[in-house]
Amino acid sequence: MDAKVDIKTYMNQLGQQARKAARVLAVATTNEKNTALLAMADAILAAQADLLEANAKDMSAGKDKGLDAALLDRLELNEERVLGMAEGIRQIATLPDPVGEISDMTYRPSGIQVGKMRVPLGVVGIIYESRPNVTADAAALCLKSGNAAILRGGSEALHSNQAIAECIRAGLKQAGLPEEVVQVIETADRAAVGELITMQQYVDVIVPRGGKGLIERISAEARVPVIKHLHGVCHVYIDAMADQEKAIKVAINAKTQRYGTCNTMETLLVDTVVAADVLPELAKQYQAKGVELRGCEATQKILSDTVPATEEDWDTEYLAPILSIRVVDGLDAAIEHIHKHSSGHTESIITEDIGRARRFMMEVDSSSVMVNASTRFADGFEYGLGAEIGISTDKIHARGPVGLEGLTSQKYIVIGDGHIRS
Repeated sequence: MDAKVDIKTYMNQLGQQARKAARVLAVATTNEKNTALLAMADAILAAQADLLEANAKDMSAGKDKGLDAALLDRLELNEERVLGMAEGIRQIATLPDPVGEISDMTYRPSGIQVGKMRVPLGVVGIIYESRPNVTADAAALCLKSGNAAILRGGSEALHSNQAIAECIRAGLKQAGLPEEVVQVIETADRAAVGELITMQQYVDVIVPRGGKGLIERISAEARVPVIKHLHGVCHVYIDAMADQEKAIKVAINAKTQRYGTCNTMETLLVDTVVAADVLPELAKQYQAKGVELRGCEATQKILSDTVPATEEDWDTEYLAPILSIRVVDGLDAAIEHIHKHSSGHTESIITEDIGRARRFMMEVDSSSVMVNASTRFADGFEYGLGAEIGISTDKIHARGPVGLEGLTSQKYIVIGDGHIRS
């Protein structure tokens, strides 16, 4: 960004360029988009040393600023995560292109044919914190779904994001597509966010990814539609009819596979019938992994060294090795707790009873509801979407992990042969 250009002018330039690029991309062939994606993946792998060097600068600055462990974990790039970025992009290249897909064609009594065609949203603005891999995921998903993207990462990942942006531009250039198809904002000035979320003439949808404070601000101030979820208070319920070996395996994974993610379990619900059998072994394994346990009164009677849980704990997304545990009197009580305290992200029941499983799936109103599976599966990559632009807990347009289809809309198409309305 030119230091002489003010933020409003700079953002308007990005918006104009994005709108122009979106028109070009909307008519790009699947082959052109896939060529760009594969070139982007190759560029990321070739630039691995540069990416890690840029990320090391961000990590050093983050530690100096006192960022907590969860944020630093999200910020860090390593060889495995760089490979993961490239693999995610390549997987997106293998997915069917949703743009131009025609469905539901039917003949009407008048003789016309009416159907729907899937089309890009246009220009997508993405605002996110910490995770530099989001830059690659978001760019790839927007590209494959025919959308131009304006990406604004957090200031803590500025060096990493700009290094990844270089790889993205290289891939677009190699495929003959405008480099402005994906633009990564070059300034850490927060005023850029204020401009991005109010540019109705250029931006069609905003996707915020980050802490609750960021998303609340975007939701309150945006003048364009927002695809979002505020936070992830996810539950696993161990039913009286659970296979206890499965229950322990899933409950451990749902909490400890990774702490700083929105699909990590934050509250464990256990039926009173099996609590005394499963909680001691769970506590042993959690404590071996350094997880602090906060429990209700019934939990504390079984696990004497558990910290008393407060009412606030049931509504907290810890993003840390802390777990709330509540013993409940059956499925109805578990569902009632979830209705009261869930963020609508992901919930799982562990049970061998198909009737209880079906009730849980029908009555729990979250964007992902699981049976005998870890909540950690709730992301685009695991769902076969290639990656995700974010997770939506809203109920209009897109819900759950938002992949290619969630980044498109539909328009009606009508085919006639000189038909006129009588």
